[in-house]
Amino acid sequence: MLSFALTIVRHGETQYNRDKLLQGQGIDTLLSDTGHQQAAAAGQYLRDLHFTNVFVSNLQRAVQTAEIILGNNLHSSATEMISDPLLRERGFGVAEGRPKEHLKNMANAAGQACRDYTPPGGETLEQVKTRFKKFLRSLYQRMLEVHGSGDQRSASTSGPSEPEQPVIAGLANDGVQSVPVHALIVSHGAFIRVSVRHLVEDLQCRLPAGLKMSQVFSPCPNTGISRFIITLRREESGPRASHIQCVFINRKDHLDDSVMRCI
Repeated sequence: MLSFALTIVRHGETQYNRDKLLQGQGIDTLLSDTGHQQAAAAGQYLRDLHFTNVFVSNLQRAVQTAEIILGNNLHSSATEMISDPLLRERGFGVAEGRPKEHLKNMANAAGQACRDYTPPGGETLEQVKTRFKKFLRSLYQRMLEVHGSGDQRSASTSGPSEPEQPVIAGLANDGVQSVPVHALIVSHGAFIRVSVRHLVEDLQCRLPAGLKMSQVFSPCPNTGISRFIITLRREESGPRASHIQCVFINRKDHLDDSVMRCI
């Protein structure tokens, strides 16, 4: 068995974000000045953590954000950054490059909620979830291959015991104080929202006490940070998550005005 931390960060702001235009996959923009500041603030917030693995969408806004976070980190600047197209933003088809309001109008005309609507040429939510599930399978395999030692205890026939609830003190190292394996993912807003929903609804991720479902499924802000602790077990069919604990979702302490002014 192997337990590892998974910290997920959304990329920093782009001019398209500022102008409320959809980017999706077809529009590969760079960070705005504010986006650079946000990424630097996230890097400073996470600077004392050791990321053993780093995975990033291959779109420029995500790559830039990951590079800035690692550049500010005291322990992970030499960690290999793996670019993975499975972590790309949801494709919005003909709506890419257009105002978000246009997507809402298209959804209304189709009689659907905007979140559930798929514009022509775009990805369905199910297709995005399938991408994330494929990424998780490869992530689990990599974690066990790289970090799963040969002398680790096998799961007993009665099943593994649940890990203890992590202590949450509002600090950057919440949940990872005693977890030496820690993966960082930098991705995109719609992709992260679908991913969190899969972890919570389908994989029955355990949530912190008092966390409301409206917070769990709320949009992730630029450089918003979420963290999970995942325990893997080996099975004949491949690695499986036997327990997933959410530590926090969409944290944005680093975006406080007083912090941003110092960047």
